[in-house]
Amino acid sequence: MKRSITPNQIKQNNRSLIYQYIYENRKVSQQDIAYDLRLSRPTVTANLSSMEESGLIRKDGQIDTEFVGRKASGYVIVPDYRVSVGVEILKDEIKMIVVNLYGEKIGRKAEAIPFQNQESYFKAVCSGILAFKNELSIADEQILGIGFAVQGLTTPDRKSIIYGEILSCTGLSIDAFSDYLPFPCCFIHDADSAAISELWVSPELTDAFYLSLSKHLGAAIISRGVILPGKHGHSATIEHMQMRAEGKRCYCGRQGCMETLLSMSALLDTDEAPEAFFEGVRHKETPYVERWEAYLTDLADAVNMLHLIFDTDFIFGGYLAQYLCEQDILFLHEKIRRMTPFPEERDFLRISKMPRHNITIGAALPYIQSFLDSPSF
Repeated sequence: MKRSITPNQIKQNNRSLIYQYIYENRKVSQQDIAYDLRLSRPTVTANLSSMEESGLIRKDGQIDTEFVGRKASGYVIVPDYRVSVGVEILKDEIKMIVVNLYGEKIGRKAEAIPFQNQESYFKAVCSGILAFKNELSIADEQILGIGFAVQGLTTPDRKSIIYGEILSCTGLSIDAFSDYLPFPCCFIHDADSAAISELWVSPELTDAFYLSLSKHLGAAIISRGVILPGKHGHSATIEHMQMRAEGKRCYCGRQGCMETLLSMSALLDTDEAPEAFFEGVRHKETPYVERWEAYLTDLADAVNMLHLIFDTDFIFGGYLAQYLCEQDILFLHEKIRRMTPFPEERDFLRISKMPRHNITIGAALPYIQSFLDSPSF
């Protein structure tokens, strides 16, 4: 026997539809809502009044409409009605960002808190987050949750670290942080976090291989618009694929891994700033150009192997993305074209659309997306 939809469910559905319509169109009139959603004017009026009173939306000037008469009031959502916090946990510091419901940055801050797998560290990080929240005058009830981006693999529920060799944090539970915070908390693999940011700015993106070229190498497979975690939680961990029989030792203990060739740590000398390195590259200074071309050649080799397995777009993201240019993509494509047995168009090589703050923003976005998917007003 079919269960009938209750009047209350219909009201909730109408409210959600109207909110989503305003969110997606940024600024709309009452007439637009009624016409496009096929809702009666009294239904639209009642919902707008209720949502405005709750602080979900507000009037914002007037807009032209196709209807004769005076201009209509424009309605917009209140972007910071709810916010989310992203925190990137690094060896020597933490990076924090607060984003609104459009994923836009409200504030960003970095603090030099060296990682230690002990209670004093977790307390210090949480105190820093709460102080940052207060600096931005954000109320507790505004915060949907806090995502902690980590250099490690997480359990499917994002509650603990199953592999964290870089920070020596394998087995760490999210409770270490959530015990000191009055908000929902979760871990997220930093490469997944960066890929989530990419999906956010490219909603049309369905399938891609995302390469996070940062201090450490990472990757994420995007399939049908979602990140594939894999059966055991270590899908796309290409950093531990061996490209050389010998070479530098990876943090996993083996030699010649992609991590030792394609991370920014492999590219740059100790304490060398990427800005200085790429200034040398762009000014065609021989030592810098030789190092850069050697790096790109290894990157082309890796992409070619991966592309033979997964024939899809490859997106170059991470901290290195902001320094990439069209000339680099042309170099990569020419190298790959010579390696691959197939005719290879260059349309599958792309530079990230969000090259800055992608990890911290991506850590915050799952809570935003969850709210938008199932808003509870």
